[in-house]
Amino acid sequence: MSDAPTVPIIDVAPLVTGEGNEHTVSSAIADACRRQGFFYVVGHGVSEGLQARLDEFSRSFFAQPIDVKLQNRMELAGKAWRGYFPVGGELTSGQSDLKEGLYFGTELGADDPRVRAGIPLHGANLFPAGLPGFDDTILEYMAALTDLGHALDVTP
Repeated sequence: MSDAPTVPIIDVAPLVTGEGNEHTVSSAIADACRRQGFFYVVGHGVSEGLQARLDEFSRSFFAQPIDVKLQNRMELAGKAWRGYFPVGGELTSGQSDLKEGLYFGTELGADDPRVRAGIPLHGANLFPAGLPGFDDTILEYMAALTDLGHALDVTP
């Protein structure tokens, strides 16, 4: 028998729907954060269809040749810090990471006061061309997770 710790699985449906014992869930989250530092979430309400679309679009984007992906490179977004970075394009503790990625954030137009002020991490996203519906899927997924984050923002 292994003494390895297990990752808690927490059903957050009562926090999402408002039905059930919210205190029990918030206490379980607090306990998991103190003991393990993380947990799995079920009952989150993010549709499986949306998750599947995001997975499909992600696989399609990352399967493209590097020159196509670099058309959305982060350098094009300036201070907004959005877009694609290749393997080795990010550093952790001064070492190149062995991953590639695609950053998105809250979609803000050039007229937004935070964008006009040049505040870092604020601006427009760099959505890849040639993948119709990818931008809508990303924004829908981010909205769903933002809503989930607000539902999980509880104090036991």
